[in-house]
Amino acid sequence: MDFNDSPEEAAFRAEAKTWLDKNASEFEGGGDQSSTSLDETEQLKLAKKWQNKKAEAGYAAITWPKEFGGLGGTPIQSVIYNQEEAQYDVPRGFFAIGLGMCIPTMMAYATKEQLERFVEPALKGEEIWCQLFSEPSAGSDVAGLKTRCVQDGDEWVINGQKVWTSGAHYSDFGILVARSDPKVPKHKGLTFFFLDMKSPGVEVRPIKQISGASNFNEVYFTDVRIPDSQRLGAIGEGWKVALTTLMHERLAIGGGSGGVDIREMMELAQSIDLEDGPAIGNSAVREKIADWYVRSKGLQYTRYRTLTALSKGQVPGPESSIGKVVGAPKLQELASFGMEMEDMGGILTDHADAPLDAAMQESFLWAPGIRIAGGTDEILRNIISERVLGLPGDIRVDKDGPYDELPTGS
Repeated sequence: MDFNDSPEEAAFRAEAKTWLDKNASEFEGGGDQSSTSLDETEQLKLAKKWQNKKAEAGYAAITWPKEFGGLGGTPIQSVIYNQEEAQYDVPRGFFAIGLGMCIPTMMAYATKEQLERFVEPALKGEEIWCQLFSEPSAGSDVAGLKTRCVQDGDEWVINGQKVWTSGAHYSDFGILVARSDPKVPKHKGLTFFFLDMKSPGVEVRPIKQISGASNFNEVYFTDVRIPDSQRLGAIGEGWKVALTTLMHERLAIGGGSGGVDIREMMELAQSIDLEDGPAIGNSAVREKIADWYVRSKGLQYTRYRTLTALSKGQVPGPESSIGKVVGAPKLQELASFGMEMEDMGGILTDHADAPLDAAMQESFLWAPGIRIAGGTDEILRNIISERVLGLPGDIRVDKDGPYDELPTGS
């Protein structure tokens, strides 16, 4: 494991920091979508301007080939830039799915003409993409989806429902996987498309979250027609294409959970008095902080393993799964304890009144979703048990039979 930048990496870090120092100031205050004071329309407008500026400089998609507007750089350069950008309160999040999952899938399967049409606008922030995978009965088991696609000449007719689609309400395009043949095993009867989100028959219904935000959506398809030219991959091989997307999703989400961490907990413990004095002097509080500190350092060094592999041009192993299955529950525990320590102040969600600008409350409401997005705790534990510990995989009685003969709840 290497904890230091190589000379080349250090030079790239200095170059990125210099550019950010020069260009990021006018976009400060955009923040991420859970913390900014701007409304979504204002933040999206600011985010598009920031994205365009990054694209002009080559920082919008560092690992993409130069012919697509990238730098033709390495994964470690992308990590370095993201580390430096995180030091600034600039808008982010609107383009992560499109550039991190959708467009890379297009690059693998779309035609040259389609790439010439769609890549540049996405890179510059002019068009936003979403991912239409999850359904009410197909979350972790994506291959269990029910949305149907039926071929009608040179078109496909789509009927069904997707759910938890991030950003669908402001997206221009989306990638979609649907069932084209229910008579074969569930992984073999899927077909993959991309579509215009303004197509007739597409209805987007925002989901009101407990935090008050509406970042996720239900999307309904009623006789939506998609040209066969917008099919990605062969008919019935949609699962193969979907795996390309899911691989990029795991890399995009990775082990970083965001939210509050040890620094915020220390700040809170130093500012709050308990019955026996300052919280930072309480043995139970100190024990909790020490435990989270140890876990945080374990996550940090696990991420260093990933960075070391990327720096050497290698493919990381299951580190992202390990990081997420430890980091997401830690965030939830830490935020819950912080709110408890705030006593009556823990029920406040107003940024102006709550301790630490309501950081604990925001993280507490957000953390449970992190344990689902990009793979649930159970899915990640399966990955670790099978790929790290070498344990046998789960018995799957639904894997080989025809999809339409699988038992379902009534």
